[in-house]
Amino acid sequence: MKSKKLVCGAMAAAITLSVAFSGCSLVSTLNDEDMRQTIATVDITGSENIEKEGLGDFVSAIKPANIIKRDLIASFVNIGSTYIQSGYSYADVFNMLVDSLTTNEVVSQYSTLALLKEKSAEDVDILQTFNAFETDVERYEFLLQGETSEVDGVESDRVLLAKYDLYYSINSSIDSLEQSIIDGEDEETGTDSRTTPSNADTERENYLPLENGKLNYGIYTGYEGYLIDDSGAYKDDEIEGSTRETRKRAYASFIANLKNNYLILDSDDTADVLSVSYIQDEYLTRLQQQVINEYLERYSLTQEALIDEKNSENEYVFLKDRYESDLAAQEISNTTSSFDTTMGNLSDTSFILYAPATEGTEGGTYGYVYNILLPFSAAQSIYIDSEDTSAEYYFMRKDLLADITTTDQRSAWFNGVTDYSFNASETSIEYYGKDSGRNYLFFENNLLHSDRYEELDKYTGLYSYNGSVRENADDSYTLIPNKLSIDDMLDEFTAYINFVLGDGTASYSKNNYYKVTSPDDYYTEDTRYSEDEADKEIDYARFIYATGKVNLSDTTISSLFKKDSDQYKALSAVNELQYAYTTDTGVLSEYIGYSVSAYDTSYIKEFEYAAKQAIAEGAGTYYVCAGDYGWHLIYVTATFDIKGGAVMGDRVDWTEASVKAEGTFQNLYYNWIKDTVLTNITTNRRTLIIDAFGGSTITLYEDAYKDLLELDA
Repeated sequence: MKSKKLVCGAMAAAITLSVAFSGCSLVSTLNDEDMRQTIATVDITGSENIEKEGLGDFVSAIKPANIIKRDLIASFVNIGSTYIQSGYSYADVFNMLVDSLTTNEVVSQYSTLALLKEKSAEDVDILQTFNAFETDVERYEFLLQGETSEVDGVESDRVLLAKYDLYYSINSSIDSLEQSIIDGEDEETGTDSRTTPSNADTERENYLPLENGKLNYGIYTGYEGYLIDDSGAYKDDEIEGSTRETRKRAYASFIANLKNNYLILDSDDTADVLSVSYIQDEYLTRLQQQVINEYLERYSLTQEALIDEKNSENEYVFLKDRYESDLAAQEISNTTSSFDTTMGNLSDTSFILYAPATEGTEGGTYGYVYNILLPFSAAQSIYIDSEDTSAEYYFMRKDLLADITTTDQRSAWFNGVTDYSFNASETSIEYYGKDSGRNYLFFENNLLHSDRYEELDKYTGLYSYNGSVRENADDSYTLIPNKLSIDDMLDEFTAYINFVLGDGTASYSKNNYYKVTSPDDYYTEDTRYSEDEADKEIDYARFIYATGKVNLSDTTISSLFKKDSDQYKALSAVNELQYAYTTDTGVLSEYIGYSVSAYDTSYIKEFEYAAKQAIAEGAGTYYVCAGDYGWHLIYVTATFDIKGGAVMGDRVDWTEASVKAEGTFQNLYYNWIKDTVLTNITTNRRTLIIDAFGGSTITLYEDAYKDLLELDA
């Protein structure tokens, strides 16, 4: 089962340690005694619904939970402060945090009882054993013993997940503080940024660093018992330039921030981070969250069985009915006027099931394109006038286009806010540009540590920085990018696609029709010699500089989402080249590119004409056209040509063989429906638990936190 995180909403998740604790206390009048005040009590054992759900025999496992003011302050430091920065009032934020803390406790208590009830069927003594433990941590570790969360076929121990999440959060907080110490207060850091591909440096859900079945990850504070040699896999994350002294200083700042927010008790031994009461509370919170996740995952499994029900013909009944319902709904809603919006939402979790008929008997072609824009320089742009549509203007612009040169735009991935670069010559990776001495790639974590980090989405990652790179003593880089003409760009474009596909299926040719000798050549043959200037029409085919094609074995839309298809590989290569060269950064956030309607579009005329011509030739086609922004290298990622009807899933069958075949539309649709339905089910289940067991079981003591509600006054 491919599960998703089942806790819904940031406010419901276990508290995470902020990497940016405030350096001063929230309220100067707070003190230890004040922080120990109870602001709310939760006890669902008094709910009339306990007996209705057969949980009465297990209520001895639940004690009234007192939420103290320190919990509220900790929640504010970790989560609530971001809401203040977004313009919320203190009163609104603290009331929201109180509601989150109390309702999460309701769900935690219910999940504990429900899990004990379910497990008692196999172990009649489980309640007695649970109650015999002296501490809540021991109780919940026992309750989770042997429980795992499975994501993408990998099982992760829930207790270890709770520990790793805590340890990782602490290290990340200290890392941030240590980096500031190493950089120095007066040292300037890069501020440039460039959009990164999806999943860059994203750790896999439920990742656990294990060794011999045990957690191989520790906290590094610089103090005895928490040294770098004791930190296991954290060594791979150690900040460059870190020393034991800088780490101790950073940890001291971490503790000081906790003290400033009254999250440290006088009795705490701060040299032993895991003995600090606040950290222990954080661990307990994470264990309780894992209990919630375990209950909701078990509940979702029972619901998943309903989705997987099949009829006598081995068809997925729920799936087939849902498809026919969605198809009918799109047939009604996807009118010609609204279809452009529908097109823009296509992804592997948002399908186009029906498209309206285009005008005329021949129908029309819809499609998606990537756009690598090579712009005019600032000096050249002076001569660009987007209001001028005369042949004389286009003739002048042609000379400006010939002088355009472009360079690799990824300098911000070296010297920006985050350095994503690494020298790939020291690895075993085979990458493009290696033979030319181009050795720098990006996103080392994703490329070299796939067990821990997610795969980059629609981004191959093997196109090296196109230029020379020198690392400086201050860890910055001096970059000298290579300049590319439009011909050089076409050569790079074609060669990299062939490198990724491992063959020579991509090729291009220049368009002789682009060559003009006079302004009149820009008019169509039929109108060129018209005496009335207003009757002359521009021949947009004259702006096509070159055309090319990648021969793809499968160009169906569903093939776009199959990672071993040549269509996906080619798309990923082109997408990477967009990140490297385009100055049209809007396309970097598009899933499979700009959608191009079969009707008129809002794009500039040159781009629209070229894009539609390329789309008519199918996925894998690429055109270069001239425009007022510069050169457009247009690559067609997907097309569909219909007169009205199903786009994806036409005449599909819903048998198990089709649904379970990876890369088929049925498989994509099944996974989307399953994840969507199960997420909605668990979200609703959580809401139902709160509605049934909250309310009167929650007692608020507003006087205890009234001062926080009045901070706006």
